[in-house]
Formats: sequence, structure tokens, C-alpha cells
Amino acid sequence: MSNESNEFPPLFRIDVSADTGSGARPADNYDPNTVMVALLRQMVAGQAKQSKLLEDFIQQQNATQRQRQNELGQWKEQNPQLARCCRTAAETLSRVQTQFLRNLTDEVLDNEESLLDGEFMLNEFVDRFGPRLAHLNGVLQVLSQLSMINTPANQT
Repeated sequence: MSNESNEFPPLFRIDVSADTGSGARPADNYDPNTVMVALLRQMVAGQAKQSKLLEDFIQQQNATQRQRQNELGQWKEQNPQLARCCRTAAETLSRVQTQFLRNLTDEVLDNEESLLDGEFMLNEFVDRFGPRLAHLNGVLQVLSQLSMINTPANQT
């Protein structure tokens, strides 16, 4: 086989020569249990590696979250009045969001057939309500985080 090109990896080459010194074991020495045990060991090793990576990832996420909470706590300590104003604004915006969602659901219920039948009407609906809802949710989330009351459960 030395004259053949090596353009294919060993996985796709089969040596059919009579040479027994090629490293391949004869078929009568093949033990499926040994192969199975070896494969199971490889699977266990892979799972152990995955578990370790997941543990590292969780530790990194927890460290990031703790750092974020510490920075937010420091900001609240430095700006207590602004944090209280954020709390009031978040409560007000929550009521605004509730009313906005009522209007949105009323619009859907009133125009159910046209929304189902026409792509144009669905696009108009999404264009009308989507960006406003997304921005309102974003602002409300920021205000809520800035106004969160520091309790032992919130501090890690």
C-alpha cells in the first residue's frame, strides 16, 4: 500500500494485504465487551469534562451577578433619593404598561379576522405596538432594577 496516495485519512482506507504485523487484530480476538467498556469509559470521561465546564460556567455567572449586585448596591447607597424616584416611576410605568397591554389585547380581539387573513394588517399591528412595547419593557426593567429594595434575599 506504500504506492497509494495518502489523500484519504486512515479511517477511509482498508488494508486487505496478508501482512499480520499491520497492527490490526484478527477477528477471532475481537471482544465486544472490551470495546463496550472502553466506549463507556470515554463517555464517562466526556461527561465528567462537561460537568466541570458547567461548574466553571456557573461559578463565572455567579461571580458576574455578585459583581453587578455590588455595583448596583453601591449606586443605590450613593443615590438613595434617585433610587426612590426610580421606584415611584417604575410603579407608574407598570400601570401604564398594564393599560397599554389592555389596549393591545382589545385591538387583537377586535381585529382577529383581519390579522389572521392579511399579512399587511399583521405587519401594521406589529409596527404599531411592537417597538413601543419593547421600549416600554426595557425602560420598566431598568427602573425596576435601579429601585429594587435591598433586602437580605436580594443581596448575595
